[in-house]
Amino acid sequence: MMPSHRLLPLHWTRGYDGATLRADLLAAAIVTIMLIPQSLAYAMLANLPPEVGLYASILPLVAYAVFGTSRVLAVGPVAVVSLMTASAIGPVVAQGLANPLVAAAGLALLSGAMLVVAGILRLGFLANFLSHPVISGFITASGILIAAGQVRHILGIEAAGATLVEIVPALAAQIGRTNPWTLAIGLGALAFLWAARLWARSGLTGAGLPGWLADMLARAAPILAIAVSILLVRALDLDERGVALVGAIPQGLPRPGLPVLPPELLPALAPAALLISVVGFVESVSVGQTLAARRRERIAPDQELIGLGAANIAAGLSGGYPVTGGFARSVVNHDAGAQTPAAGAFTAIGIALAALFLTPQLADLPQAVLAATIILAVLSLVDLRALARVLAYSPRDFLAMAATILVTLLVGVEQGISAGVILSLVMQLYRSARPHSAVVGQVPGTEHFRNVDRHEVITWPEILSLRVDESLYFANSRFLEDRIAALVAEHPQVRHVVLMCPAVNDIDASALESLAEINRRLAEGGIKLHLSEVKGPVMDRLQRCDFLRHLSGRVFLSQHEAIRTLRGTGDQAAQKLS
Repeated sequence: MMPSHRLLPLHWTRGYDGATLRADLLAAAIVTIMLIPQSLAYAMLANLPPEVGLYASILPLVAYAVFGTSRVLAVGPVAVVSLMTASAIGPVVAQGLANPLVAAAGLALLSGAMLVVAGILRLGFLANFLSHPVISGFITASGILIAAGQVRHILGIEAAGATLVEIVPALAAQIGRTNPWTLAIGLGALAFLWAARLWARSGLTGAGLPGWLADMLARAAPILAIAVSILLVRALDLDERGVALVGAIPQGLPRPGLPVLPPELLPALAPAALLISVVGFVESVSVGQTLAARRRERIAPDQELIGLGAANIAAGLSGGYPVTGGFARSVVNHDAGAQTPAAGAFTAIGIALAALFLTPQLADLPQAVLAATIILAVLSLVDLRALARVLAYSPRDFLAMAATILVTLLVGVEQGISAGVILSLVMQLYRSARPHSAVVGQVPGTEHFRNVDRHEVITWPEILSLRVDESLYFANSRFLEDRIAALVAEHPQVRHVVLMCPAVNDIDASALESLAEINRRLAEGGIKLHLSEVKGPVMDRLQRCDFLRHLSGRVFLSQHEAIRTLRGTGDQAAQKLS
């Protein structure tokens, strides 16, 4: 079993043979075909030159292959992080702190440094505070926002905006200036890519092609759309007809080096870098764990922080922008048969060759085709039906998810994810501050105790049994005091209160003081306080203080033994601990 935390997890290099090499090369070829148009498109989404997307798909893949633990995770530019990058660098560019390229590289370096430090400190667990409904809502809203923002490229108009309240009116105001040639190319590309996604692979396999070849050709549909659109532009002189083109793309590879970052730039980018780090890590580790489970493998989340951080640092040093593990390309990498992270390194070589030899041919590429590629990719992220599923199960989670979607769409991406996280934490604190508790009684003929409001159970007027389904800490200690006081007032015949603790995993100092106060108040009223089913670690802590010495009642191993003892039929079954 792989250690949970290693700086260089290169265990996969042992036993690397020819068969593994062939599998990795095939997977790399398929992912490269998919990644070239995606890299160009996502760079445009980040408001960066298209070559930046290629740069962000070379050294980061190599860095992750060295430091990451997933055998099939494919890192690179992704739609959501590209949108967050555009949102982050826009203000600093507008303020004149840096140009877009420097700001993007600085953002990648800062995000990478944060991830590496978090990995060294083993802070991977912090990502658990970003709940699934929040991240799902954020991805859905981002998909809608990205698609809406790309409509202007399909129409061939100028309609800037970062939120729906900005994008929609801008589109409505400019729609009369739609360029028919751009619209035809954009809709044609959308229709072709959609049809290829639905039917290309099945049609090719039906024609007798092997599965791997059919899959490769199906994944090459965006490449074909790019090639055909370039030929159309050149044949029909569409640039003279107002069709916006990508323009000249520098040929060659970036020269790695540390960009010159103004001192005031990093503090300005830090909040956005933190959000990108968290969102990117959650998305990456979720994809990695899902695919690892299919092969009965595992990944180390803390080491993934280091791997993803190294990839982002590599992106910043090579003229790229923040990257993370992409779901679609990782699934393709997995399904194509990738065996080791070397497939990512081979993909990097393929992207590098594209940057060296293909970029001169891309100058006549219509922006509408890249927009179509983005729209088709992000619409698969939109899952509005999840709102109904979450609402049916948990209204609290629905509120967090809906708030994340609305704030992201109407206010901004950073505000949306922040609102979702804050609302989730507030609701969790509210829930734990008012924990579920139940008065319980004995199920006839058994040793089980259940809620008196849900089951037909036996109770005794002199004994009040209260089960608390939450650990006790400062936020809910006052609630427990008030709950017990109210129940005792409602049952004047009570002489024993048994606090049933099977779900109590911890009792902090504030809760301990509350228990002592409850014990004192009950004793003044002639009522004894007892505990039952206390977990071992909790009992160990209680035994290190004087609470048990002052406890008016006893500590019982089980609730059944508590009832037997307090009813006078099993005095030897309980023992007061001190």
